[in-house]
Amino acid sequence: MSSTKLKGNPVALAGKEINVGDKAPIVKVVAKDLSELTIGGPSDKAQVIVIVPSLDTAVCAQETRTFNTKAAAIKDATVVVVSMDLPFAMGRFCTTEGIENLQVGSDFREKATANAYGVLIADGPLKGLSARAIFVVDKSGKVVYKEICPEITEEPNYEAALCALKETAAPAHHCGCGAK
Repeated sequence: MSSTKLKGNPVALAGKEINVGDKAPIVKVVAKDLSELTIGGPSDKAQVIVIVPSLDTAVCAQETRTFNTKAAAIKDATVVVVSMDLPFAMGRFCTTEGIENLQVGSDFREKATANAYGVLIADGPLKGLSARAIFVVDKSGKVVYKEICPEITEEPNYEAALCALKETAAPAHHCGCGAK
């Protein structure tokens, strides 16, 4: 099972572990307008599923802003940031921060994403939230990139995730990250 740390302390994760090559589970999250948003599985675009503990932290906010600007330039790709925040709070965050190039989805009702992707924090002070993770999913619904950040309080490897997305969304692009 994947693992992570919070300020150097080991954190257990619960749920089904998903790895590169696996089919991305199809789950529903709650969009900021309270509609259902489906993520994972086959799609007409490559998907980046960015999972964060809460948009109400500096690192999660910065990560969302970074994906909002950098991933927006990649055609044939959708980016969804998933957290346990309430949809209303996510909406306020997007309005305040000018987030317009990605979608946000709340996993607060069922914790379906956290469980289906194996990133539900099972113990410690953040128990019940999600670990910081990124999954890039190709159009057929296969996971081509996975990162569970080794330290929850640190940002992910944007370059590797975006490279995997570019190779997936635009197959002629080769940056050497190994996404298939």
